[in-house]
Amino acid sequence: METKATVGIDAIAFYVPSLFVDIERLAERRSIAYAKLNKGLGLVKMAVPDVHEDAASFGANALCKLIRDSNLDPRSIGRIYMGTESALDASKPTATYAIDAVEKELEEEFGPRCFMNCDVVDMTFACVGAVDALHNSLDWVRGDRNRKAIVLASDVAKYDLSSPGEYTQGAGAVAILVSQDPSVLAITDNWGVATKSEGDFFKPRRVFDKAELLIETAHILGQTLSREDAELLMQNNNSSFWNLSGSQLEVFKEEPVFDGPFSNECYRARITEALENFGQQAQINYLEEWQHLVFHLPYAYQARRMFVENWLQWMNNNNRIQEVYDELGVPEHGTSMEWIKKVSKSEAYLMFVNERIAPGEKASSVIGNMYTASIFMSLLSLLNDALDRGIQLEGQKIGFFSYGSGSKSKVFQAVICSGWQAAISGAPLFEILDQRQEIDVDTYEKLHKNESKSIINGDRIARLQTISDKPESQGLRRYGFGFS
Repeated sequence: METKATVGIDAIAFYVPSLFVDIERLAERRSIAYAKLNKGLGLVKMAVPDVHEDAASFGANALCKLIRDSNLDPRSIGRIYMGTESALDASKPTATYAIDAVEKELEEEFGPRCFMNCDVVDMTFACVGAVDALHNSLDWVRGDRNRKAIVLASDVAKYDLSSPGEYTQGAGAVAILVSQDPSVLAITDNWGVATKSEGDFFKPRRVFDKAELLIETAHILGQTLSREDAELLMQNNNSSFWNLSGSQLEVFKEEPVFDGPFSNECYRARITEALENFGQQAQINYLEEWQHLVFHLPYAYQARRMFVENWLQWMNNNNRIQEVYDELGVPEHGTSMEWIKKVSKSEAYLMFVNERIAPGEKASSVIGNMYTASIFMSLLSLLNDALDRGIQLEGQKIGFFSYGSGSKSKVFQAVICSGWQAAISGAPLFEILDQRQEIDVDTYEKLHKNESKSIINGDRIARLQTISDKPESQGLRRYGFGFS
């Protein structure tokens, strides 16, 4: 039987905005107990994009860093697949904006259009989109040892001010080189998948009646306007806004419609179903064989709060459930939510969390939700924590739990390769995160409402430079490194 090629992650790079808000300051402004956010959810800092930053600029920065840090020839890359739910266009992939900026930045070294023969596409399924891109790219790379692919995960997690999701916001990108004979992670060929259409979190096209908007505007100005007069006003003016064809106006907002408790239920259900599907393909003792667990983290402590019942099942399967009973006693009425809550605070479970999950939470605590990039930042957090503490990981297995609202989960497994230390040592994650600039809540709110000027100047990073206002290219965005 022909042996399948070993494929996986050969190199990894990241970009996180250099601005952050202290969660304690935000909690104080919103009259929320800091302990609820810090001890309850694991939140410390929240990454905030500057004025000219978005998913395309983040992706460009991470991509350029990956190429330079890994001494890659960009002309050798056959595909760049981006996972994002922060798309800038309903037609043109966000990835194309990113590669355009990087091509210009690398032109002196590699000539014009170094990605000319590269397949580029976006993949969208909420926070699982970049894992979909990875899954797809692994299959493609497995077919030919000369193939190399890059997966970009880039997003801005933005919620309405003072909403229940505000304090979980974050932003940034991770870029991953996928190849045969990888240096960082060898990913096995078994994937557990679970999908169910849900409305736990989504970004709909909001529809507004234009006449009603004009009537409401008049009311705000202290005037009265009938619908008939509003329709006449719209018909008899040359405004590029009010004179648009059609009676309705479609508006896209980056801030989602979401149901937090229901989304937690969907997260728990999908990862459990995907884990069951994975188990149907591979005989594995998760408790014994997976030394580390890496999750999509909407907030730092999401996984530890959602995984209690799965852990109890693992303990039961290994004839170790008595350890829990010895500490807490046998539940009188089965595994009620009250019992699960007690288990989540037990010494046995917290030991499991500290050993298997907590290292992957550290970066999330000081960045926030990165949507598609979250699970890969959790991986970087685990690896950098081990590097900083001098822990050897070669040969150990990681179980990955991805989730995207809407909803889908993918569970997969990887083995840590011998070159993992060299691959990440050039970009010390926690040291870089410690060098960011704190902004106060007032400044953050102005940035959120697009009422601020750029704060960071002079750095040679990718930024949005222009948005065309010409009729034939209205809205087309151009990116570059530094300001034009």
